[in-house]
Amino acid sequence: MRDVVIRVKGRVQGVGYRYWAVAKAKEIGGISGWVHNDYDGSVLLRLKGEDCNVDKMMLACQKGPMWGKVDSLEFVVGRISSFLPEVEDGIFKRV
Repeated sequence: MRDVVIRVKGRVQGVGYRYWAVAKAKEIGGISGWVHNDYDGSVLLRLKGEDCNVDKMMLACQKGPMWGKVDSLEFVVGRISSFLPEVEDGIFKRV
């Protein structure tokens, strides 16, 4: 099992990135977590699941939806906002 938080930078807000991420997580399967528009224009994702599923989701996130443009993807280490929810098993949602 892996539990990671990643930040996606680029043209990722206002292009349906969160809707795309929820659909992609459902397509891949076995991923719990959330996707969130952050204050700096990036998108945060928390991904929890089997290593292979999380890897597939991270690879997909590097590309993103066709109407967006991903410049970079980086791991977030340390504490994230206490306003963001805990992961609910079996659920990947927009927050």
